[in-house]
Amino acid sequence: MKNVKITVIKKFSPVDVFGYEIIRKSTGKPIPPCYLEEGQEFIVKSHLKVPEEFCEQAWHDIYDTLMIYYCDGDYEYPEPGVTYTPCNDGVRPVIFKIEKLSK
Repeated sequence: MKNVKITVIKKFSPVDVFGYEIIRKSTGKPIPPCYLEEGQEFIVKSHLKVPEEFCEQAWHDIYDTLMIYYCDGDYEYPEPGVTYTPCNDGVRPVIFKIEKLSK
């Protein structure tokens, strides 16, 4: 099993996706962008544990990719040991870079 690094590459706001704010009916307030920050990194040493401060929904969304790396598989694009994958939040998506680490 390899350690994996997850890096937040890009996050999008509802304005980026739709061209306008999305208002929550329950609060009357705009939905904000994801709380994760671009450039934020997470080192994952156990495939069963969500890193502290990482979005649990995003973890669920990228889990298949993590498992392929943990089982020593690879996508080999754009290069061996590296891939990019989004979370499935269609209102404020985030793109993650996922890298196999040698140690």
